[in-house]
Amino acid sequence: MTAQDCDVLIVGGGIGGCVAALAAARAGARTVLVERLGFLGGSATAAAVGQFVGWETAAGRRVVAGIAEEIVAALVARDASPGHAHFVMSTGHRMDRVSYDPEVLKLVLDELLGAAGVAVLFHATFAGLAMRGATIARADVLARGRTLTFAPRVAVDASGDLELLAAAGARFLPLEEGEVLQPATTMFRFGPIDYAAFDAIPAATLRALCAEGVAAGALPRAALHQSRAPGTDDGWFNVGRVAVDSTDPFALSRAEADGRRQAFAAAAFIRARVPGCAGGRLTALAPQLGIRESRRVAGLHVLTADEVRAGTACADAIAAGAYPIDIHPAQGAGLRFETLGEDHAYAIPLRCLIPAGLDNAFVAGRGISATHTAHAATRVMPGTMAIAQAAGTAAAWQARHGGSAAQVPAAAVRAALVDAGAIVP
Repeated sequence: MTAQDCDVLIVGGGIGGCVAALAAARAGARTVLVERLGFLGGSATAAAVGQFVGWETAAGRRVVAGIAEEIVAALVARDASPGHAHFVMSTGHRMDRVSYDPEVLKLVLDELLGAAGVAVLFHATFAGLAMRGATIARADVLARGRTLTFAPRVAVDASGDLELLAAAGARFLPLEEGEVLQPATTMFRFGPIDYAAFDAIPAATLRALCAEGVAAGALPRAALHQSRAPGTDDGWFNVGRVAVDSTDPFALSRAEADGRRQAFAAAAFIRARVPGCAGGRLTALAPQLGIRESRRVAGLHVLTADEVRAGTACADAIAAGAYPIDIHPAQGAGLRFETLGEDHAYAIPLRCLIPAGLDNAFVAGRGISATHTAHAATRVMPGTMAIAQAAGTAAAWQARHGGSAAQVPAAAVRAALVDAGAIVP
């Protein structure tokens, strides 16, 4: 079988994979993006998260721009997002967010990748690879009953669960004593909502309702967190909590069913008990679970919680984050939410995107080399988009100039990111 040459092969068409593909293609790389579903966006569309949070510090200083901001602008232009706004969390923390219509986001991503010349392969599943020493020499993709083979100069794993890197023999970071994977959530759309009544619920009443829902077994999480679907009186609710290792296919299958059960139970409680919601009903389920955490690669550097808290500077910083440490426990209804200071931001090194022991691979998305607690800050989508833009830029540089991933000069990646409108610390 003859392998198809490409400069950069990206596995996973979630929001990170899309941004990485855009960055690589715009840098001149022949780029192929492999996506198992029939549309792009991953957690942003298939899991219907409905909002991007983590753009700025608590003081309002923006730390993420570049392609991520370009996506927001395209959504706003289609009346599919009100743009940047703020809300107050149940913890009392003031948070920035961009709410959006997941259906329109699918179209926006199609248009952006098409204009950039990315070859997108839908309904395609990564099926294995061949190594030549520490180099990924060939990747097989199953598409519509056929096996397609690619010979990439550089591979980017944006699959979330890091399926390509697992097949390549990459090492992953273990959970430490007392740590467990963050649970997943099935998002659901509920409406119509009388938002004048819903938004007027006093904080004490909201807490009491959440406690009532948890005690009744209707709310897995002590929250009624939702983001309004633009242009409607519906909200996408994020209140589920399903403990799962998404790399286990049987466990993932059980979790999908459990997530749907949770969604209907929560919707019934919301309709019966929450002000402004008596006329509403569950109108849509996200097509898949939203996974917060699974594999984290062992990279050339492991980002730690202490580095996140201290805002440790590094010479190879390629992205900044400001989102707090946000850990959903697998058991219980609470939340560990650790704020980091009024104008605090932290740097993400290029080394965290490079798997140790592999010569031509990068990570784009939530699976970068970070501890469990640091990952709880870096996992949100604006941050993963900034990381992905750096991954695509670095992959294109290596494809053009050769050498190993570890030899890609951070200064060149940083300069290219700045030229493309990204914010680099």
